[in-house]
Amino acid sequence: METALLNIGFGNTVVVARIIAIVTPGSAPMKRLKEDAREGKRLIDATQGRRTRSIIITDSNHVILSAIQAETISQRFVTGFEFKGEQKKATGSK
Repeated sequence: METALLNIGFGNTVVVARIIAIVTPGSAPMKRLKEDAREGKRLIDATQGRRTRSIIITDSNHVILSAIQAETISQRFVTGFEFKGEQKKATGSK
């Protein structure tokens, strides 16, 4: 079984199957989510010191910060699934 990875910028990747949501960080609830994760030692900062532009929430309740726009990461997520589907059609695998 192969594991699909999602590039979240600067050479950092996340296992696609673990992602619950990709959200923008601007709202007060997202800021609280980030602070709660920091206090609970569940925050992973993958921004390389840059401004946070997206927050990725995983099924393990970890919160990952990325400097890449949420729309860009979402597009990579969707494109990856489309590419996997095309590969399966071309090779005849399931």
